[in-house]
Amino acid sequence: MSAAKPTQAQQQGGGLSAILPFVIIPVLYVVSYVIWKYVFGGPGNFVDGDNTKDPLPGNMAGTIFKGGFVVPILLTLLFTVLVFVVERFITLGKARGTGDVDTFVRGIKGFLDKGDLHGAINACDKQKGAVANVVRAGLHKYGEMEKVTGMEKDEKIIAIQKEVEEATTLELPMLEKNLNILATIASIATLMGLFGTVLGMIRSFAALANAGAPDSTALATGISEALINTAFGIGTSALAIIAYNFFTSRIDSLTYRIDESGYSLTQTFAAKGH
Repeated sequence: MSAAKPTQAQQQGGGLSAILPFVIIPVLYVVSYVIWKYVFGGPGNFVDGDNTKDPLPGNMAGTIFKGGFVVPILLTLLFTVLVFVVERFITLGKARGTGDVDTFVRGIKGFLDKGDLHGAINACDKQKGAVANVVRAGLHKYGEMEKVTGMEKDEKIIAIQKEVEEATTLELPMLEKNLNILATIASIATLMGLFGTVLGMIRSFAALANAGAPDSTALATGISEALINTAFGIGTSALAIIAYNFFTSRIDSLTYRIDESGYSLTQTFAAKGH
C-alpha cells in the first residue's frame, strides 16, 4: 500500500513557509531600527532638535525613542506577530477551501450514501484545501479497496483509515507551521519589555545620583521612558497570545472536520458488502 504523496503545492508552500522566518525577521528588525532611529528619534521630537536631550513635553514619539536599544527589538517582535497573523490567516483560509467546510463534509456523506464515488472526488477537486486533500486521498483508497479481492473487510477498513491518517499527517504541519513563533513571542515579549524597563530605571537613578539634588521632573521623565518598554512588551505579548489561541482553535476545527470525513468513509465502507 502506497503512502499519500505531498502535492507540488504542498512542497512549494512548505519550503516558502520554512524559510520565511529567517528572511522576514531580520528585515523587520532593520525596518524597526530605522523607525526608531529616524522617526521616533527625529529632531522635531526633542528640545532644540537634539535627540540627546529630553523629548518635547507630551511628545510620545520622543519618549519612545528614549526607551533605548530595546525599543527596536520590541518593535521587531510586534511586527513579526502582525506578519505571521496575516500569513496564518491566508494559509488557514486556503486550507478551508473554496466553500463552506461543513457543507462540503455533508456533501461527501451524501455522495457516499448514494455510492457516487466519482461525484465525491469531483467535489474534493472543487473544494480544494486541506480537508479536501485528505478526503480525496481516502476516497481513492476507498475505490481501490472496492476492487480488491482476497482481503477481509476489516483489513480494507484499516487500509482506508491508514490512508486518511497519512494524508492528515502531510497536511497538519502546514496548518501548524509558524505557530511556535507566536507562542515564543507571547512568552518573551513581556520579559523583553521588563528588561528594557529595568535598564531605563537604572539609567534614570544613576543620572539623578550624578546630578546631586533630586530632580522630580527628570525622575518622572526617566520613569515614563522606561515604562514605554513594558507597555510595548505587554501589548505585543497579549496580541501574540490572542492570535495563537485563535489559530489553534481554527486548526482544531479543521482537524475535527478531517476526522469526521475519515469516519464517514470507513463507516460507509463497513456498511456495504464488499
